[in-house]
Amino acid sequence: MNRPIIEKIFSHIKIFNTAERVIYLQLSDEILALIKQGKLRTGEKLPSSRVTANLLQINRITVSKAFEELQMQGWLESFVGRGTFVSSHIPELEPQKLQDKTVNRAQKIAGFDLCENEYLSNPYFVPTSEFHLDDGFPDPKLAPLKELYRSYRNQLTRGGLYNKFGSYSFADGSEIYKDALSRYLNETRGLKTSPKNILSVRGTLMGINLVCTALINPGDVVVSGIPGWQRAEHNFLHAKAKHIGIRVDEYGLVVDELKKICMQTKVRMVYVTPHHHYPTTVSLRIDRRLELLQLASEYGFIIFEDDYDFDFHYNHRPLLPLASADDNGMVIYCGSFSKSFSPAFRMGYLAASENVIDHLTNVRVLLDRQGDHILDNSMAELLNDGTIQRYLRKTLTVYEQRRDFFCSLLKSELSDFTDFAIPEGGMTVWTKFDTSINLEIVSKKAYNKGLYISDGRIHQYPTYSKNAVRLGFASSSLEDLAKSVDIIKGIL
Repeated sequence: MNRPIIEKIFSHIKIFNTAERVIYLQLSDEILALIKQGKLRTGEKLPSSRVTANLLQINRITVSKAFEELQMQGWLESFVGRGTFVSSHIPELEPQKLQDKTVNRAQKIAGFDLCENEYLSNPYFVPTSEFHLDDGFPDPKLAPLKELYRSYRNQLTRGGLYNKFGSYSFADGSEIYKDALSRYLNETRGLKTSPKNILSVRGTLMGINLVCTALINPGDVVVSGIPGWQRAEHNFLHAKAKHIGIRVDEYGLVVDELKKICMQTKVRMVYVTPHHHYPTTVSLRIDRRLELLQLASEYGFIIFEDDYDFDFHYNHRPLLPLASADDNGMVIYCGSFSKSFSPAFRMGYLAASENVIDHLTNVRVLLDRQGDHILDNSMAELLNDGTIQRYLRKTLTVYEQRRDFFCSLLKSELSDFTDFAIPEGGMTVWTKFDTSINLEIVSKKAYNKGLYISDGRIHQYPTYSKNAVRLGFASSSLEDLAKSVDIIKGIL
């Protein structure tokens, strides 16, 4: 059937010759919208292509292409000698009220429920201020970006392009990268790995998530220090594990408290940052390290060792990772080049027993078929030619100078308001402020003056409420550090 009003409806269709979308697709979009709104009903006949072309002042061939597009999608059907109709297979739709076409509810709100757990909220944001005392990031101006660019370009111009780009490759990482990384970890951290003990991941957080997905079951007990890294803790909760937080003092994780928990319940995993505990920067003392390894062997729990900034230790050679003394295969070691280069470069790795790596690799395929092998191979080249080692030696000197300068400023300018210990390594100073100071207000005022500092909320727990923040010094020049302290002093 055909209603006279249909031609009037078609005459109101708007077509824009200047739009980026081609005209026949604009027309098909408009007709489809009329069908969905119930203005064109099932079985109704559309105006002919000639009539529609005259109404809209466009080419008849363009109209025919629009009709054909909707026929292929099943919205229209055409019969020789009879014309074009709204498909009889479409259920009858009630006409919808006119609404602003610029507002599409489906673009903003889904029609289904979400599991909006509180831990999935994101309190982090990307600061755009001129100055920053961040969470402990490196200075990208010092990174060997030219060397990385050269190496990456070489990967794109050498032979064997099909093997590189024509198909998928190993899910656990490039063979060249795993070999170079294995030798690097053995030489610098005392690990005893082969390439089969290495899995390439896109940063520490992916490593944690992968381990939680593959090895943690709902109800499993995961223990970590308080205060800690909430991003890791959120992964434990997302895996539906039971998270238990234990104290951290000036010597790191209080292992005696862990032992008491092990005697009462089955612990599946302990997450620890022994080199520089996050966020307090304290190192886990040697006796506690040995006791932690002993407890893992005795009670059978996994140690997830997050060694996010091993390369930056100033006062003496750092204690080797727990993984270097692990003779029973209890440790999953995680590291990242993101803290050496820049957080923008997603380059991390896991080192563990071969069967663990095989299992994690099989699970990783469900999420990410493989990593960036071109970037992996580029990093392997920089490891093999010594670029990374030279870069780390250079930055260690620069960061130590910045640490000493920054700590001297804190002592001379802010000693009435703050208390801190000079960190032995890492890129931040764990700074405790007087309890009378509202860090949220200080953070907002500082940002208005061009300085980003944390407001400390991410370090707050029901059982821990120190008025403290991490003040990162590594990513700022000496001049910027001086200006940053001056801004804080002015506010306080």
